[in-house]
Amino acid sequence: MKIPNDQFKSRGKRLLTAVGFFPATLTVILGIGHAMPGRAQSQAQNSAAAAPVFEYEVASIKPSKPDATGGFMTIPGPGDVSDTYAARNLPLMGIIREAYGIPMGAEDGRLVGAPGWLSSERYDIEAKIDRTVVEELQKLSPEVRVEVQQQMLQALLADRLKLSVHRESKEVPVYSLVVAKNGSKLQESKPSDADANATPAPGRGGRGGSSLAIRGRGGPLTGQAVPITMLVTVLTTILKRPVLDKTGLTGNYDFTLTWTPDDTQLQTPRDAPNGQPPLLPPDPNGPSIFTAIQEQLGLKLESGKGSVRVIVIDHVERPSGN
Repeated sequence: MKIPNDQFKSRGKRLLTAVGFFPATLTVILGIGHAMPGRAQSQAQNSAAAAPVFEYEVASIKPSKPDATGGFMTIPGPGDVSDTYAARNLPLMGIIREAYGIPMGAEDGRLVGAPGWLSSERYDIEAKIDRTVVEELQKLSPEVRVEVQQQMLQALLADRLKLSVHRESKEVPVYSLVVAKNGSKLQESKPSDADANATPAPGRGGRGGSSLAIRGRGGPLTGQAVPITMLVTVLTTILKRPVLDKTGLTGNYDFTLTWTPDDTQLQTPRDAPNGQPPLLPPDPNGPSIFTAIQEQLGLKLESGKGSVRVIVIDHVERPSGN
């Protein structure tokens, strides 16, 4: 079914600045491709096969204005269903990554075969679903909803970009995140008094949901009610290599991480966004991210090789007629 063109004002409630296109300050909210451990994702794929198939009712993909600055994406989380998906001034490479559950901006070999324009050209996307579809999505389990929302975005890209892909498994260099010898130093998040009697959604804390914010190249990286899978996603982007969760930790945690980055990690503009205080340079005598994770979080990154899912782009075209 051809998805009709239309333009409308975005009403998405949650903003995710795409990792890999970091401004000086980044806030990450649990999104459609960001909190799915391997086993849960496999179960979701099996369940989603029998779930209803939904499409966006109206959608628009068009080049961003040449003078546009910054960029954002609105993504409904597992416990929050919005009728709008929107992205502003972002390369389509990041949108494709989001559609297939690959951490955005991570140069980790999990998306291959992409022409250069997918990373260099920037676009605005707006897509909307009917309120009846929102109601149907709310009936699904969070895991199945994540997979269904990914499939909706995949269908949009297939229609507008003529995107076709296939999947492969590939052995690549990875980091395994494990608990350090002396044990985890993470503090498990506790619900506020107002939420004490409420049951939080899976992967979300009792204080308005999980959030992960980073300011500057060396942090601080601050987590609130964050599951380990969410930390792993951001570490994958910073280190530009897949990070696998081998901690066995299943709670939601509050933490702050600060380190001194090397030249390969997390490039950001020199200037802070308007209205925010200027960024301080990283402490040249501070710890590396590997040392900081062990000393501050009680976790450890171990280098090795592992099998990951790779998305291979077989065909893609620039969007037209928007």
